[in-house]
Amino acid sequence: MVKKREIPDLSSELRSDIVESPKSIRDAPGIRIYGKVIKSIIYTTDVAVIANSNADAVFAVYPWTPNTKILEAVSTASKVPVLAGIGGGLTKGLRSATNGFFAEEGGAQGVVLNSPATDETIASVREAIDVPIIYTVTNDQIDLFKKIEAGASAFNVAGGKKTSELVRWVVEELGDEHPNFPIIASGGKTDEQITETIEAGAHAITFAANGITEATFKKKMAGYRKD
Repeated sequence: MVKKREIPDLSSELRSDIVESPKSIRDAPGIRIYGKVIKSIIYTTDVAVIANSNADAVFAVYPWTPNTKILEAVSTASKVPVLAGIGGGLTKGLRSATNGFFAEEGGAQGVVLNSPATDETIASVREAIDVPIIYTVTNDQIDLFKKIEAGASAFNVAGGKKTSELVRWVVEELGDEHPNFPIIASGGKTDEQITETIEAGAHAITFAANGITEATFKKKMAGYRKD
């Protein structure tokens, strides 16, 4: 048996403030998308953060109507796969399908639909694109099998404080029919919450980047003033 060895770390002074994903996410099994294993997914559209993060993928989902210019900016800054939001709530049907088409053309390796997305919207998107469709699960009242039948390739579980419970429900609900269906889930704010979500059945974890730019600036400016 090969002895497990510590991973050497190469960096530089100019890149010492990289935005690191929580180390506990490394315990997740991961999801393989087009040959690349993805475990940590940073949830942001801040291109400065994206360009300086070690996450395996970018979750480019935001609460406004999907915009190709935003996706273009994110894709340009990112060195890793981008999973792009294409609506599902107010933006639905043909418009979501069109957004999905442009997202794929713009380099997205997956698209994300919000939980209000109907089976018809999922089917419309599936007809328009070839990349994976990630459907967002927010409660246990959703017919998961109908979402899969309509074209969903993976689930993004976002249940707030009850995310780990919701992940466990998804796994149990799918049972033997879909024993290893890809599940992405929000990890929470602590390593304990992330570990709990992974143990519940999540394959990959999203983590938020809120305030990172401001916090890094504050830290550097304090150092500059001291110097």
